[in-house]
Amino acid sequence: MTTPVPDAAAPLRIVIADDHEVVRFGYAGLLATQPDFTVVGTAADGAEAVRVCRELRPDLVLMDVRMPVMDGIEATGRLADTETRVLILTTFDLDEHVYDALGAGAAGFLLKDVTAEHLFDAVRVVAAGDGLLAPTVTRRLIAEFARIRPGRTAARAPRADALTPCETEVLRLIAEGLSNPEIAARLHVGEETVKTHVSRVLAKLGLRDRTQVVVAAYESGLVVPRAGDG
Repeated sequence: MTTPVPDAAAPLRIVIADDHEVVRFGYAGLLATQPDFTVVGTAADGAEAVRVCRELRPDLVLMDVRMPVMDGIEATGRLADTETRVLILTTFDLDEHVYDALGAGAAGFLLKDVTAEHLFDAVRVVAAGDGLLAPTVTRRLIAEFARIRPGRTAARAPRADALTPCETEVLRLIAEGLSNPEIAARLHVGEETVKTHVSRVLAKLGLRDRTQVVVAAYESGLVVPRAGDG
């Protein structure tokens, strides 16, 4: 299913960070075929990616994990105080570095062999603030992330007592990888109601997007990885 274009009058501004020139040009060429995207800059290493993103303030950066000078994980952490969302590019779906990138604040991840259509949808989804991509794989990755690093970020763990029962249930369903329409169907409420609950969960927990909600939910123990996840 194709994600709706957010606003044709305001193209999403994108930076591509990868140490391989062919990869940078390849992604730039693909993204340029979409009227709602504009590639405003590229970077060949993490330090350059941070500089370019702070200068150009893009909506999203496609960030390779392994780069010289500064890797994509450190670069992601250094952009955590900006409005730029980070979409990690990786070769392996359970690459250990992806766990670190999620912990650093990445909004999602993509395999480098992704199809063009999935790339376009992923960029739109992450730019819109819905960080979870490919729910089955992402849920498995985040569950494993939490399992091997219990309590890694306890200081950021969500306070369950700050949420209403409805908000807590929405948080649990987000952590299962459900989309807003799927949560609405599960709870027998309207999608706008779900969006309101999601916004309140983010605000109360001081988190930026759904991926941070999921990581925090697992790390805090509020959601426990189920047998069979992964």
